Amino acid sequence: MKQAMNDRVTDGPRPRRTARAIEMAGLDDGIVAVDPERLAELEDRVDGPFVRPGDEAWPSSIRLWNALAARVPALVVQPTSAADVAEAIRFARAHRLRLSIKGGGHNIAGSAIAERGLTLDMSRMRGVEVDPAARLARVGAGCLLGDVDRATQAHGLATVLGFFSPVGVAGLTLGGGLGYLTRRFGWTVDNLEEVEMVTADGVVRRASRQDNADLFWAVRGGGGNFGVVTRFTFRLHPVGPAVYGGLIGWPFERAAEILPGYRALTAAAPLELSAWLMLLRAPHAPFVPPDWQGRRMCAMSICYTGDLERVDEALAPVRAFGDPIFDLLHEQTYVEIQSYLDCTEPAGQHYYWKTEFAAELDDELLATWHELAAGCPIPEGQLGILHLGGTLGERDADDGAVGNRDARFALGALGSWAPDDPDEAAYRAWVADAWSRFRRFSTGGNYVNFQTADEDEDRVRASYGANHDLLAAIKAAHDPDNLFRANRNILPRRRG
Repeated sequence: MKQAMNDRVTDGPRPRRTARAIEMAGLDDGIVAVDPERLAELEDRVDGPFVRPGDEAWPSSIRLWNALAARVPALVVQPTSAADVAEAIRFARAHRLRLSIKGGGHNIAGSAIAERGLTLDMSRMRGVEVDPAARLARVGAGCLLGDVDRATQAHGLATVLGFFSPVGVAGLTLGGGLGYLTRRFGWTVDNLEEVEMVTADGVVRRASRQDNADLFWAVRGGGGNFGVVTRFTFRLHPVGPAVYGGLIGWPFERAAEILPGYRALTAAAPLELSAWLMLLRAPHAPFVPPDWQGRRMCAMSICYTGDLERVDEALAPVRAFGDPIFDLLHEQTYVEIQSYLDCTEPAGQHYYWKTEFAAELDDELLATWHELAAGCPIPEGQLGILHLGGTLGERDADDGAVGNRDARFALGALGSWAPDDPDEAAYRAWVADAWSRFRRFSTGGNYVNFQTADEDEDRVRASYGANHDLLAAIKAAHDPDNLFRANRNILPRRRG
C-alpha cells in the first residue's frame, strides 16, 4: 500500500493542542479521570488527529448507521498508520479505558462506539493497492466496500464482499463476510491471505497461515476480539466488469407460488447465480407503478456473474414466473450491482433484526414465512432469505473461526423505522416474535454480524459452534484482560 495514501500531510510541525482532562469509562465500568499531561503526550506521539466534543468533525466521527444503537464516546482518535493504532492501544491499556474501533460504523449492534470510551475512527486509513498480476488487494482498515470494488474492478477483479457499498470492509470481514459471490468463492474470510494487526500488547504483527497462525485463524470470523486489524490482503477473482442482475417483483398474492418456486430455483442454480428473496411492501420509488406502491409484494435481488451468453439459461426459472410488477434485470457493471440497494437502508433509521442460518427451505418453513410476511405491521419491514451454500461446504468446519459451513440460506426478520415512530415498541416485539417462530428451522448457527445489542453470550457462542472454545483460548492468550470487548464479545477462557 502506498504509504502516502494513509499518512497525514503537513507543511511543518503540527501545533500542539493544549489537552484538557477528560473523564472516561474504564474496563471495570467505573469512571477514569485521564491525566491531561498524559493525554497531551499521546497526542504528540500520534500523527492522526484527535476529535473532541464540539469539534467540527465530531458528528461524523461518531455517527453510526443504526441510530437505534447510537452512543457517545469521550474522545475519538483518527489514526493514519498501524503505529498510531499501537500508541492508542497502549494508552487505553495503561489507563484501563473502554476501547472501540469504528470502520464504516455500519454494524447493527453499534459496537463501533463504546459509551464514554476511546474510539479509534479508522476513516483516514482508506488506501487500496491492487496487484492484478498476483490477484491480490491490500486494503486499509477504514475502507468501505465501494472503495475496494471500484479499485479491483478497474482490473476486472473482485473479492467476496457485502452488498451495500457504505459498509466497512473491516467489520464485514472480521465477522466472516457474505455477499453475492459467496456461492462461488466462500465467506469473505475464505479469501483472506494476510492481515496486519495490533494486538492488546501494542505490538504490530502480521498474521497468515504461516505467521501467527492462531491469530489468523481467530480473525477469520472471530470479530474484533483479538486486536485491531490495520490492513487486509485479499485474494481476487476474475469477475465482471459486466454482470447481470437487479430487482424483480411480483404481487404478494402469488407468494404461495413464488416461495416454492424460489426453493426450486435455488436448488438448481449455478454457482454464478445468487437469488435473494424479500417479502415486503413495494417502495414509493419511480420504478414501481403508482398503484402498487406500499402494497405487499415478493421481490428477488439477482446477481449473475457467469458467462453472459448463458444468462437466459441461468435466469429461465425466474422469467418463468411471468407477469412481474416490475423487472429491472439487465446487464450492468459489478460496481452497480454492489451499490444499487444502498438507498434501501439509509443511515439514521432505527434498525432491529433477528436472523438464523438454515440448511433447507421445507414446506413448513415456507408456510411460516408466508404467514409472517402477511402479518408484518412494519411499513418498512421485510422477511428476507439470502441464498448461500455453494462452495461454503467444500471446506472443513474448522477452516477459520467462522464455521457455519452447512448454511445454505440466511433467514431474517428485518425491521426499519424512523427514530420518532410511536410504534417502535410494537415493531420490536413483532420482530422478536417472528424470530421465536422461525428459530426452529435454524442450523443452530447464525451470522455474528447480524446480531443486535440485546443478544447474549449464548448467542455469540452459537455463532461459532464447536469453534468457540478454541476462540476463547486464543482470546485468553492474546487479550486476557479483554481490552477488545466493544464487540460481540468472546470472553477469554483457558481450554481444559
